[in-house]
Amino acid sequence: MKLEESENDMNDATATTSADVSTDPDCLFCKIIAGQVPSTKVFEDDEVYAFKDINPKAKVHVLIVPRKHYANVHELAEKSPQTLVHIVEVAKKIADDAFHGSFRLIFNTGEDAGQSVFHVHAHVLTGEVLAE
Repeated sequence: MKLEESENDMNDATATTSADVSTDPDCLFCKIIAGQVPSTKVFEDDEVYAFKDINPKAKVHVLIVPRKHYANVHELAEKSPQTLVHIVEVAKKIADDAFHGSFRLIFNTGEDAGQSVFHVHAHVLTGEVLAE
């Protein structure tokens, strides 16, 4: 895994060329993954895309988003548990690189829990000692 801190340079207007990966043309995160909306990329591979949160709640605040569109973490766990495991592995790598491995991982599920973009995403908070 390689972490990066560069602007999203994906010029392809589609989220993927794989027929088995679904996207939502109206989804903000699908548009970020496709390079249609700019982001500051931290990490990417075939399964996930990670970028800096535009409203950080910690010194390092990164969102990890699966390339395939799932509405929330429950749907992801049900349909692709291996992707959920991969998200945790990527979060650990980000924390290892940013702050000796300590991190907080948050999934907001549902509007009442604070989910505002309905494409599952993990908030990785690290880079400093976090209050309880």
